[in-house]
Amino acid sequence: MDNIYLLMIIALAVLAVADLVVGVSNDAVNFLNSAIGSKAISFKTIMIVASVGIGLGAIFSSGMMEVARKGIFNPNEFYFNEIMFIFMAVMITDILLLDFFNTIGMPTSTTVSIVFELLGASVAMALIKIANDNGSFTDVVNYINTEKATEIVLGILLSVVIAFSIGALVQWISRSLLSFNFERQPKWVSAVFGGFALSAMTYFILMKGIGGTAYASQQFEFLEGMTIKNYLEAKAITLVLGNFLLWSVLSYLLIHVAKFNIYKIIIGVGTFALALAFAGNDLVNFIGVPIAAWQSYEAWAASGIPATEFGMSILSDKVETPTLLLFISGIVMVTTLWLSKKARYVAETEINLAREGDGKERFQPNYLSRTIVRFAVGISTITSSFIPKVAQNKLDKRFSKPVIEMAKDKTYEMPAFDMVRAAVNLMVAGILISIATSYKLPLSTTYVTFMVAMGSSLADRAWGAESAVYRVAGVLNVIGGWFGTAIIAFVTAGIILAIISFGKGAAIAVLLFAAFLLLARNYISYNKKTKEIKAEDSLKRAESSSIQGVISESTDNISSVVKRSNKIYTNAIDGLARQDLDALKKNKKQVTKLSNEIDELRDNIFYFIKNLDESSLGASNFYISILGYLQDMAQSLEYITKVSHKHIHNNHKKLKYNQIKELKEIDAKLDHVFSATKAAFDSNSFEQIGLILKHKQEAYDLVSQKIEKQVARTRTEESSPKNTTLYFSLLQETKDLLVATMNLLELYYNEHDSSVKPAKVDPTQK
Repeated sequence: MDNIYLLMIIALAVLAVADLVVGVSNDAVNFLNSAIGSKAISFKTIMIVASVGIGLGAIFSSGMMEVARKGIFNPNEFYFNEIMFIFMAVMITDILLLDFFNTIGMPTSTTVSIVFELLGASVAMALIKIANDNGSFTDVVNYINTEKATEIVLGILLSVVIAFSIGALVQWISRSLLSFNFERQPKWVSAVFGGFALSAMTYFILMKGIGGTAYASQQFEFLEGMTIKNYLEAKAITLVLGNFLLWSVLSYLLIHVAKFNIYKIIIGVGTFALALAFAGNDLVNFIGVPIAAWQSYEAWAASGIPATEFGMSILSDKVETPTLLLFISGIVMVTTLWLSKKARYVAETEINLAREGDGKERFQPNYLSRTIVRFAVGISTITSSFIPKVAQNKLDKRFSKPVIEMAKDKTYEMPAFDMVRAAVNLMVAGILISIATSYKLPLSTTYVTFMVAMGSSLADRAWGAESAVYRVAGVLNVIGGWFGTAIIAFVTAGIILAIISFGKGAAIAVLLFAAFLLLARNYISYNKKTKEIKAEDSLKRAESSSIQGVISESTDNISSVVKRSNKIYTNAIDGLARQDLDALKKNKKQVTKLSNEIDELRDNIFYFIKNLDESSLGASNFYISILGYLQDMAQSLEYITKVSHKHIHNNHKKLKYNQIKELKEIDAKLDHVFSATKAAFDSNSFEQIGLILKHKQEAYDLVSQKIEKQVARTRTEESSPKNTTLYFSLLQETKDLLVATMNLLELYYNEHDSSVKPAKVDPTQK
């Protein structure tokens, strides 16, 4: 039986490595987003700076490991075997939970997950002990470090409100002073901003760096006999003011003499500082539990006492974590940062919510987001009425975004936000995290960085009338996910602990196997999904400014829609014939995706028209008509897939053999039309388009014949109203699909024909 604990230590070590990988994938957003979103420095430089920060932060993170040992539960209330069960339940839950959030691309808090997992597992273990001893369940509070746990939970929840509020306030002040034309401001203004930001970050680095080393507890005469850590805390104001003066002067010299962009330096230093904070503050979330388990095992193995009798008061003592383990953890984290695709997928969520301007919105508005936006607009209207018109106009000018004039033949991917906002995000997040660290609170760096970014976006007027409901819905979704994390972590860890407690070694083996099986499944599923997205014929926005350019660009989109329409229609008919509900469900997702892409093209019409040359305004009518016909095609396909799925989902009667046979005939005809259309557009052969149009009546007649046959069947032999309704619906929508397709071909054929005809020459003019 004793060997089981050694095997558990080995299993925990493996889980620790896996947890580091999924944890970094989730938390990379905390320090990468501001630099990536602003495009201030190259991606490679960002990664190098972040890697150095992570490496140093990992080495200096020893002090925070106490949270996993005694921050949530009272270790002297448990025996060694119980503690090991708690630690195993926590790690299995943590790795599965974080991987799930990574897979769906949502940033969650590794701090919240580990805290509530420890809480859930220790409460479950306490309840089992109480039940075995026939005690009172109210005694569970004796097993939990309620004071510290409450402090941690309240700190995490308050960080959401505080981070959002302070982020919004600092961004509003910064933008009011610097405006969007910050690079044209006097050099001393940028120097003062640089001095303020860099001094805050320097103190942050000192608190997280030197303050976390073993030397921080040593006393030095030149520090007035205080330890480094105590000196940093006692002389905080003096250090910050001294740093402010020093960095302000250096910033001015860098701007004036060296011609450096001080905002790029701030973003680089801020990225390093937050990466340092992430590793220092969050490393406990990934390896704190396995290290505590290993140290517990060493103490138990040396004692000679049975595992069921060895008390764990040793965990109440302060024990330094070996630097080698921290160094190895840092290497794993840095490697993951460079290799993880999921990290970049999660990062896209925050950048998308914080970006300037319009674009593809990932989240759909809901009742709560609409209510919040209406309330905010009402408050803004009331507040504005009390501000003098002159002051309001001056303030509006500070928030007025510059117009970037570009040549028609040039393209440039704009950053999600500018360098001032990126600098504010990094500066405010760094200050808040350093304050929390000085009080030994395992603050959620995810909550802080995300809410600071959202607060600064709101204050910067990035959430306009066109995007506010979507962005607020996104924030609510993420926050809802955070609360979901806490509940799921608590409940799941408790359930897994109960299973381990009753099943012992066999249960642990089964749970570990299941955990790694799920991880492998998620990994394969994610890779498959990524490959499918890359392989898909996604629709592209028209960017040409001439009619000929629009005709040329639209061929790819039409070819893609026709190809996907052919596949969707065939899948719908096949799914009906086989009564395959899963296939029909997948088909619904495909047609929804196609419809959404066409909607995105329609949403871009404003920018398309703005980009047109004066001599090519006719292209707008052509392009709008194309999108109209594409949308008609998508709507017909949506209806066909919806009614097909609904019919099978409700277990209605299967279509009759003759009906299936006729639908297959129509599908074959459509396949011929769609395949010929795709070939014509792929080869830019307008002769082929003309041939398809010549035979369009054949397709119309085929569908009309099937409608007449069904009318006859209904009057004589049909007995199922549901089947009749479905069949007529399919035939009518198929006809509409054909009409939309042929109208599209005619429009394209006629437009091309007119655009290539030579202009008439007046014979009197030579």
